[in-house]
Amino acid sequence: MRSLARSLGAGLAFAAMVAVAAPVDFVTEVKPILEQNCVSCHNAKHAGENGKYRLDIKSEAFKPHKKAERILPGHPDDSQVYSLTVLPLADDDHMPPSKAREPLTKEQSEIIKRWIAEGAVWPDDVTLKTVQKIDFVRDVEPILEQGGPLSAKSKETLQLWIEQGAPWPDGVKIGGGQTGAPGKKLGLINDIYQKILTNSPEHTEADMKLYTNTIPGTKVTYAMVPIPGGEFLMGSPPSEPNRNADEGPQHKVKIEPFWMEQCEVTWNEYELFMYPDETNPTAPTNGTTNYTSEIADAVSRPTKPYVEMSFGMGKDGFPAISMTQHGCNIYCQWLSAKTGHFYRLPTEAEYEYACRAGTTTAYFFGDDPKDLGDYAWYAANNKVIENGTLTDSKYQKVGTKKPNPWGLYDIIGNITEWTLDQYDPDYYKKFTDTVTEPWNKATQPYPHVVRGGSWQDTADKLRSACRRASSPDWKIQDPQLPKSIWYHTDAQFVGFRIIRPLKVPTAEEMEKYWRSGVEKE
Repeated sequence: MRSLARSLGAGLAFAAMVAVAAPVDFVTEVKPILEQNCVSCHNAKHAGENGKYRLDIKSEAFKPHKKAERILPGHPDDSQVYSLTVLPLADDDHMPPSKAREPLTKEQSEIIKRWIAEGAVWPDDVTLKTVQKIDFVRDVEPILEQGGPLSAKSKETLQLWIEQGAPWPDGVKIGGGQTGAPGKKLGLINDIYQKILTNSPEHTEADMKLYTNTIPGTKVTYAMVPIPGGEFLMGSPPSEPNRNADEGPQHKVKIEPFWMEQCEVTWNEYELFMYPDETNPTAPTNGTTNYTSEIADAVSRPTKPYVEMSFGMGKDGFPAISMTQHGCNIYCQWLSAKTGHFYRLPTEAEYEYACRAGTTTAYFFGDDPKDLGDYAWYAANNKVIENGTLTDSKYQKVGTKKPNPWGLYDIIGNITEWTLDQYDPDYYKKFTDTVTEPWNKATQPYPHVVRGGSWQDTADKLRSACRRASSPDWKIQDPQLPKSIWYHTDAQFVGFRIIRPLKVPTAEEMEKYWRSGVEKE
């Protein structure tokens, strides 16, 4: 029996040795790693940019690079295709760049190492192409939360995810979209809803007061201004100078009371949402700690930005910029889970109502733009002297100009702000009588409405009735495939502020606000 066991053990050991000794297959093991992580930058289109070289064809991949070897068969430690992937993440030479993509896993780096050590066999007829690397939180979670029926694009994404091993990060729970009967529990959103119900003591407009809230576990605060309910005339009259056709016809709108954030959302606030890991070297440096809770932690977070998102214009006290409308919506969900108050983006009507603050003139201070500099940062005055030096054109710290009559700062100028609405130049033509709480719900990724004008805009773009549509050009330089659902690489002028309606919506309604629009390009 012992002899049999020894023989059996020896056989198993030999089988294990054979399995370990099996050579790495380029097509099934190496090719997917390079296509998902490297080829989107290292191809014919980008060759030569910032020292990039091609990895999509064999003849280029094996050429020396900057007196170093890209792939040196038999010597992985001397081959950049492997050695750069195991550098510390903080090293500028680490590949893939940590600001653009997730690093390779230890297993993936080991596959590359073994392949090179074994001679780096690459069949002559194999050419690489860019393949979308599926990120579970960004790409798969929204599909699973939404439920069926699925679009062709969603099916393709799930198929790619499965082909890439169906990775599901530890600790990520699916909650959200309603897929059954109307009364069915909405998972995470229902949990947030129950928390909000217990933290919303205000029931009438008389209960509404200006309040300052601290994001739990941090020192970061934001102020919310009560906006009274009422009616107003939305749009501009034909006689208004510089009026655009999409601002009419004017029509009466009834608005329910809500709170609106006194200033635009700052980086101090938004980066707490961007960086859930407080040990992240690029996490906020404002002395805060990022309080965590099971409900808030279950909310999706943005992927790492491809570039430094303030573009050098400043962060402490400055408005957060360049996020997509989807990024704003999920921030509102996250902040709601953190605080127990329901937050969302304003509709286009709510934004204009709050901006006008009971006025009917082109600007809330009158019709003459000569006084605009007292209330707004815009193209004519956004160069300011700091420490005796004239700064370049850029956004400015929030709350440094005069507020509008209802106490809202930078409601025009500084940065233009997201609303919930799909942009339709003919939308106002649909209304003949007074309309209550209009919201043009999105059915496509573009365009959405932004309001208020920015530091880049001329005075006429800051009028209370002026509308602007978002554009795919706002992320034209985004090198990712598909393009990010979280960031706009070319919209340094766009940000947002939040509102909190007095009436708490149902969980189903919350989901519609937070999942407004189309998340994918």
